[in-house]
Amino acid sequence: MEYTVNKLSKMSGASARTLRYYDEIGLLKPVRIASSGYRLYGQNELDTLQQIMFYRELGFPLDEIKSILYASDFDLEQSFKHHLTELNKKRERLDLLIKNVTKSISAVKGETTMTDNEKFEGFKQTLIDENEQKYGPEIRTKYGDNAVDASNTKLKGLTQKQYDEGEKLRIAYEEKLKAALETGNPAGDLAQVACDLHRQWLCVFYPSYSKEYHKGLGEMYVADERFKANYDKIAPGCAEFFRDAINIFCG
Repeated sequence: MEYTVNKLSKMSGASARTLRYYDEIGLLKPVRIASSGYRLYGQNELDTLQQIMFYRELGFPLDEIKSILYASDFDLEQSFKHHLTELNKKRERLDLLIKNVTKSISAVKGETTMTDNEKFEGFKQTLIDENEQKYGPEIRTKYGDNAVDASNTKLKGLTQKQYDEGEKLRIAYEEKLKAALETGNPAGDLAQVACDLHRQWLCVFYPSYSKEYHKGLGEMYVADERFKANYDKIAPGCAEFFRDAINIFCG
């Protein structure tokens, strides 16, 4: 059976405009174009759209979805297993947030009390899961599962006061780093203060600090394009400058 754009839109929930856009970028091409000019989609296209919608639900960008679906080693069964794993994780996060809201309502009514940590259950797990999805493979390969798991455990145990202090330190070292970059001197006072603030920030979120670990992060900020892009948002060339400053700071 074949479907027009409008029929496929009604069945799937994807708008007709979205389906046309997917065609334009080569993500989901129709099986053929009818003599009337209508795009027509067959069973294979329906299956592909289902995969696209799963990946979109999990937050994947369109260009990454396209790379996955049209890779030579794409495996449909493995893809469904991946979806199931990630959706179960998403459900666990939602269950934590639902539990948080339910207990918060009881606390407002005076029926129960909540600790500071309990007020933020679910939110920190979401942050951990996002970091795992974005950086997990590289971090675990570089530092090992034990180090990453210990870091996640420490993050879960932070009070809101400790977490807020970590955010203040992050803002402070980024502001100092931007000012230091204008001097062009990674060994200067401003750059070295930025590195010390960065060290204090690491000590909030990571289970143990070492100069070797600090220097390794500096190298990764340059080598990994995602980290590099984050620091270069502060100012162009910031990642390399920060790496050099950290190397000096760590001696």
